[in-house]
Amino acid sequence: MPESLNREKARRAAAHPDRPGEQCRAEAGRFVPVVDRSKCEGKRDCVEVCPYGVFEVRRMEDSDFAGLSVLGKLKSIVHGRKTAYTPQADQCQACGLCVVACPEKAIRLVAVQQDV
Repeated sequence: MPESLNREKARRAAAHPDRPGEQCRAEAGRFVPVVDRSKCEGKRDCVEVCPYGVFEVRRMEDSDFAGLSVLGKLKSIVHGRKTAYTPQADQCQACGLCVVACPEKAIRLVAVQQDV
């Protein structure tokens, strides 16, 4: 469990009635969190509630910044070009805590296509 886990935020997110996912019961890697960079303000709530260390917040990569709209770029600059990335997305167990904890509603869970 990551040291940055904020137990109070995680408890509130766990009790949220709109929490998606499989309540941390999915096999790791069956779902991945997808971050909408035009919405994310890098506030770190996802980092603080994720029990699997999936997220990190850092400066937005130039290629991601270039893909934003003008409004998205302005918003990103105002927030120090910070955004969430998912370097450990393969560890996601579809808790949905990140989805409901994100104040910008910038995260969604997406099922990974499984080879048959």
